[in-house]
Amino acid sequence: MTIDVTQGAAHAARTGGEWWRSGTIYQIYPRSFADANGDGMGDLAGIKSRLGSLAALGVDAVWLSPFYKSPQFDAGYDVADYCDVDPLFGTLDDFDAMLGEAHRLGLKVLIDLVPNHTSWEHEWFKRAIAAAPGSTERAYYHFMDGRGESGELPPNNWASMFGGPAWTRVTEADGKPGQWYCHLFDSSQPDLNWANEDVQAEFERILRFWLDRGVDGFRVDQPHAMAKAAGLPDHPYVDEAGAGFIEGRENPPMWFQEEVHPIFRRWRQILDSYPGDRAMCGEAYVLPLSFMALWVRADEFHQTFNFRFLDSMWEPQNLFDSINESFEAFDGVGAPSTWVLSNHDVIRHASRMGGLKGRPTASDGVGPNDPQPDRLLGLRVARGATMFTLGLAGASYLYQGEELGLPEHTTLAPEFRQDPTYARTEGKRVGRDGCRVPLPWEAGVGAANGFNTTGAAWLPQPDVYAEYSRDRQEGVAGSTLELYKSALRIRRELKLGEGSFEWLPQFTNERALGYRNGDVLVIHNFGSDALPLPHGSVLLRSVAEEGGEDSIRAHETVWVRV
Repeated sequence: MTIDVTQGAAHAARTGGEWWRSGTIYQIYPRSFADANGDGMGDLAGIKSRLGSLAALGVDAVWLSPFYKSPQFDAGYDVADYCDVDPLFGTLDDFDAMLGEAHRLGLKVLIDLVPNHTSWEHEWFKRAIAAAPGSTERAYYHFMDGRGESGELPPNNWASMFGGPAWTRVTEADGKPGQWYCHLFDSSQPDLNWANEDVQAEFERILRFWLDRGVDGFRVDQPHAMAKAAGLPDHPYVDEAGAGFIEGRENPPMWFQEEVHPIFRRWRQILDSYPGDRAMCGEAYVLPLSFMALWVRADEFHQTFNFRFLDSMWEPQNLFDSINESFEAFDGVGAPSTWVLSNHDVIRHASRMGGLKGRPTASDGVGPNDPQPDRLLGLRVARGATMFTLGLAGASYLYQGEELGLPEHTTLAPEFRQDPTYARTEGKRVGRDGCRVPLPWEAGVGAANGFNTTGAAWLPQPDVYAEYSRDRQEGVAGSTLELYKSALRIRRELKLGEGSFEWLPQFTNERALGYRNGDVLVIHNFGSDALPLPHGSVLLRSVAEEGGEDSIRAHETVWVRV
């Protein structure tokens, strides 16, 4: 199949803009980044102690997944107090110290905000459970009477993203079965009622609490789920889509409701009222991208994650289409595209590019009984994919450990699994634990390779992680860590994030993809045979082995300055 380059998008350079338009943001998963007190759980003091490594890596900002007070049924995405730190991670003083160190090093800090649901241990939900049906306390959430003769059936047919129904029935104060509450995720995560102005006011207070402490912005979890259709009607095609949606079909009543946009506009006004370029990135799984672009209009989110790109199979036509759609959609509203290959919800790209089949963003993980990825092939392709992505104009997101080339933990034993997806599906879906394993910092320093000094770890590392530890790669020519450092240095020096984009016809076909960003050519070889190297100065190559001076080798990306 021949790729029609004439249908390709172009993007004009936009220099001198706000940092979030072109910055590189590094995602920290706090429980797995670094553990200062040796209890097996990463913490804020551990993050503070390792921030220098991120400054040296060359990123512009960090994004912290939740560290709030939580019972941790869903790794902190079940928040019990939005304005306090869970003792697992430290204290507010520890947060302030970490934030101060980040700012000293020139790093901006974004924190996760989880507005769709709380923990069932949040005071709001405790008061709701204790109150009567129809009370103002229950109006913070979606409580409804059940269907059936005695209310024994859920109020509608909605399914949970983690498996099973999206409704749980409560026992009322008199001991009798009572109303049902909605939870699009785990039963420990009741959904908030965003039609309630009191809920809206609570979150405006929460935003200001953290902005006053000095955070540089927020990554907003599941914003597309916050508003629900009035009356909470049935999902019209639940048998086909389950808990999700089908692109091109009508919006299900729990996703993509128009009522979310006034909320985001008020949030944007709050951020804009603070000094500096404070930013919001929405985890808005909204497709097509022309629809997602409505979420990053000038008065709403600054960014949204580009799930079309993350969800693309690593092959020319699919990537060509997703990149075109990205630039066309986001340029249309004056917003930057974001580019990301891994995060805490998907199989690490160093593994999924090692021959695995299936949708990249599927959260099913890989278990010991599943087909196993080719570790060497996966790393080779992943290095090329990273360079190809970092050359694109816009903002880039990195997930902790990818700079080491970490593979997924694909042989994690059942007794260690903690993702609620695994339990709610009785093991049918492996879940996301495999991409959340603690990082190896120094090989052989304890059983967790320098994650701490005790060797304790909330999830065990696979045996191969010692090979990938940071100390074995630091300063080593050709290592994945040094490749990332070089790519990020060049990206910053040449302002590639602020740059332009146009396809290279001679390198855009069924074997390769190539584009031009200013005077830099970025070319990836998808085939097994070498391709001719264009004339110019080679800035960087993704393959470390010797040879191939006049060619682009299999699964290699090159940056050439012309």
